[in-house]
Amino acid sequence: MSEIEQEIRKTWIPAFESNPAEDKEKFYINVAFPYPSGAMHVGHGRTYIVPDVVARFWRMQGKQVLFPMAFHVTGAPVLGIAKRIAKKDEKTLKLYGGLYRVPQETLDSFTDPIVIVNYFADEYERVMKQLGLSIDWRRRFTTIIPQYSKFIEWQYSHIYGQGKVVKGEYPVRYCPNCDQPVGDHDLLEGDSAEIMHFVFVKYPFGEFVIPTATLRPETIFGVTNLWANPEVTYLKAEVDGEKWIISREAAEKLRMQKHTVTEIGTISGADLVDQAATHPVSGAAVPILPASFVDPDMGSGLVMSVPAHAPFDYIALRDLQQQGKYTDIVPIPLVTVPNFGKIPAQEIVENNKIPHQDDPRMDELTQELYTAEFSKGKLNENCGEHAGKSVRQAREDVTREFVDTRGSIVFHDMSEKRVICRCGNRVYVKILDDQWFLNYADPAWKEQIHAQLPKVALVPPEVRAEFERTVDWLKEWPCTRRVGLGTHVPWDPKWLFEPLSDSTIYMSYYTIAHKITKIDAEKLTPAVFDYIFLGIGDCNALPVDAATLKELRSEFLYWYPYDYRFSAKDLISNHLTFQLFHHRAIFPDELQPKGMVVFGMGLLNGMKMSSSKGNVFLLEDAANEFGADTVRMFLVGSAEPWQDFDWRNELVLSVKKQIERMWQMVLDASSASGSAPIDAWLISRLQHRIDAATKALAAFQTRQALQEAYNGIVSDLAWYRRRLPEGSSGTAVLHEVTSAWIRLMAPVIPYTAEKLWAETGHEGLVSFAPWPVADPALVNGDIEVSEELLLRTVEDIQSILKLVQIEAKKVTLFVAPAWKHQVFGIVAAAEDKRNVVKTVMADADLRAKGKEATDAAVQTVKLIHSLPPELVASIAAGVDEFAIFSAAQAFLEKESGLAVEIVAAESSAHPKGRMALPFKPAIVIE
Repeated sequence: MSEIEQEIRKTWIPAFESNPAEDKEKFYINVAFPYPSGAMHVGHGRTYIVPDVVARFWRMQGKQVLFPMAFHVTGAPVLGIAKRIAKKDEKTLKLYGGLYRVPQETLDSFTDPIVIVNYFADEYERVMKQLGLSIDWRRRFTTIIPQYSKFIEWQYSHIYGQGKVVKGEYPVRYCPNCDQPVGDHDLLEGDSAEIMHFVFVKYPFGEFVIPTATLRPETIFGVTNLWANPEVTYLKAEVDGEKWIISREAAEKLRMQKHTVTEIGTISGADLVDQAATHPVSGAAVPILPASFVDPDMGSGLVMSVPAHAPFDYIALRDLQQQGKYTDIVPIPLVTVPNFGKIPAQEIVENNKIPHQDDPRMDELTQELYTAEFSKGKLNENCGEHAGKSVRQAREDVTREFVDTRGSIVFHDMSEKRVICRCGNRVYVKILDDQWFLNYADPAWKEQIHAQLPKVALVPPEVRAEFERTVDWLKEWPCTRRVGLGTHVPWDPKWLFEPLSDSTIYMSYYTIAHKITKIDAEKLTPAVFDYIFLGIGDCNALPVDAATLKELRSEFLYWYPYDYRFSAKDLISNHLTFQLFHHRAIFPDELQPKGMVVFGMGLLNGMKMSSSKGNVFLLEDAANEFGADTVRMFLVGSAEPWQDFDWRNELVLSVKKQIERMWQMVLDASSASGSAPIDAWLISRLQHRIDAATKALAAFQTRQALQEAYNGIVSDLAWYRRRLPEGSSGTAVLHEVTSAWIRLMAPVIPYTAEKLWAETGHEGLVSFAPWPVADPALVNGDIEVSEELLLRTVEDIQSILKLVQIEAKKVTLFVAPAWKHQVFGIVAAAEDKRNVVKTVMADADLRAKGKEATDAAVQTVKLIHSLPPELVASIAAGVDEFAIFSAAQAFLEKESGLAVEIVAAESSAHPKGRMALPFKPAIVIE
């Protein structure tokens, strides 16, 4: 197969170069371009194979399809890799030299980040070609070529000119080692971590204050104590001129958030325990209790305790009190919430029988209670002037009060502790005041996106709510970095645009990428791009010749807007929504994105794939071991694109056998001749398979399409062969079936399909052959119902034979009488099946049959519920079962190995005959 793949690839690469064709409707799809800093694994495989299946499908439908690819090399991640390799970092060398199998000579040159991205970009292209992706490789580029940088400068000349890029003071994720902000793509770990905004509530403590970080400042009214870790040495520090007691870790974080911190001494946590601070509202003494669970790296390293409403606080206090300590401390309830008692934390802990604070359920229960209180809770009489307010309102009011009048500060921290930059160092929150931000908080801009979203086709439709939420909560986004690869900010060149900010409208650049690289970058002024993309200006007055500019604009307008973009669901919260903002800011209505398909995650043997953790199976290894088509078919067929899939080698091997089975079946059919009565059934079934597969692929349901195109046809062919006359292995009808079958499978297993297409005598590439079209005139409902009846009856006979422990000699089929078909028709037509017995008994002839008719109606309701609706309609239209069974008597005898007798139930006194129903004859084995 490897030789076949190489031979076919040579014909594909030029064939998939797609140019505007005015006589064809275009279909432009694109997928999130990869960051080539390592080898591709099977998780990447589905990301690129699914859009390829879709591209191939629409190409065969007669559309002019564009499927381009480029490589995203902007940013600092590759710099971190180069630094770690230069330092001879053992883990990095093992990853690149071992897992990725980079030759030592090449690995030695990986101290240069450009060498890394160029090497892996070439590797990506090689493996993508091996997997048979129908990409127009002329359009390949990287995001650091000068022409693309000019494109980015043009884009931001508009964004900046509209006031959507602002300079301000904001908290950002920051790597001290790289000395710059980091985005999601810059992280090895913690890419889902968010910046949390805490309020530091200050508790007077002699000449010092003890600040405690909280996300719930309204719970100040329920504080019973503070927690200090007796094993931690805390700092006595002067913070902005005020004396504080905080952890050393908190001091470092405060410095990064523009606070002046001077160390003036230390105090052990053990010395704090059993002392008392002062409540900032009531003035009451607040005892400090010991808690080894307090993490000095969280907040200030000291915590305020609200045991009535915080499950962790409640259980920690309970543990101490069970030791006979601090028994005078009683939880103070402050929030009334429906479905919870007076002390919610106590209730949720005790009802769930939580034995200790390390119970893994604690986080989930805490979130459940916090959510309930925030959404439905109200403050009670213990909260002074805030009594009666909703938790939501009180939180805002108390925060404002503490910050404005009580000297509290807002402290920013990560929602996860392990947020690691690709350089290998930890990421913190830092406040920058010389940083450029995209102002996604602009309400007018947000409103434009909310108005645009309903016009965008989203697959699956359930993700629409997540897009809406993302638009709502997006705030200012730091769009620049000081270090890395990429495009310099034209109005402030010491900065570069960060990766997510320079990858928002590159889909438009693809349309001209293969031609614009031939133009000197210095000639690509903003005015040139204005003409190409917006039709603004006089093409005769620009640095590039007018004919070239007209050609570029014409190509852009042919392809744009894109039809569908494919990307992972975790990018909804950034890239996929960002690109909507940027398209809306730059392009007119008619050039806005038309659709997006959102992918699920990839698992390997049930675990999330991670290159850094070594839990990956390289895509090239998979293709070499199983074959490109096997990899494609497994990734397409294991789940729908928006669902998570799980790669397991033993399951992949079974797919390889399925392809081999198809190969043999098609070749075996090539010499078939003659005809048989069952041919009409096979052709009729084929029309349904074509129709269902076509509809599924048009809806991006690649797994469902494969079920119809492969499993369905294999199943039909198996029944067809069983129904052939003795000695026949197939008739000439198989030529028509296999021709359609090869084409239906071509988007999924293109190498196999191309070879089979040629082997069965067809000219040209199957990749460009016309997609099969279902012909309603070839659908034969009567013969399909007949065969369905036989199939179900044969299965029932075989099931009974497995159950009965006798040496069977004969099977008798009792066929339901006409009056039961009348009952079936009444039940099938009834909208309310629960009261249908009354409808049946309203018929005088049926009522005369008494209990027999009632029983038949009840059994028919059960039968109809077990049948597909379209089959129910066909049966209700009338089926001559006796004639069908009589004509197929020899077949039934061959299948069962028994003598078969067909009996009209009403003509027999056999008690079993009374059980016969339409489409379900009573079966007696003797």
